[in-house]
Amino acid sequence: MTKRPTGARFTPGEIAILRMLWEQGEATLSEAHAAIVAEGQQVGYTTVQTRLERLVQKGAVAKSDERPTKYSAVVSPDQVTEPLLNLLVERVSGPVPLVAHLLQDASLTPADLQEIRRLIADAERSIHDRAKRGD
Repeated sequence: MTKRPTGARFTPGEIAILRMLWEQGEATLSEAHAAIVAEGQQVGYTTVQTRLERLVQKGAVAKSDERPTKYSAVVSPDQVTEPLLNLLVERVSGPVPLVAHLLQDASLTPADLQEIRRLIADAERSIHDRAKRGD
């Protein structure tokens, strides 16, 4: 996947389309519209078309030359979410308040907590390894 274009910002509607493309791989305009509507969003066909074209202009989505045109994401989920999460962490004054809030979320499952523990252990190992190397 190519690198996300510098400075590209995505609207919630564009992110919904990207999410759908990440799940499906590629979609025609009709398929994209049907998938977005199936997720419960009330959005018009031409609105989906406009969002897809904006994503193409931003370099986040490619469109084929075949007919009907197929659209596919050329950015990864991490390339889109990482800048948003970094901004969120910055706005809430660091990672600790954000993590504390997330841990109080009643919808956390035991599997979520297990994954969080794994991520913390990985971060601790990484910090330890960097300290050993003198980074």
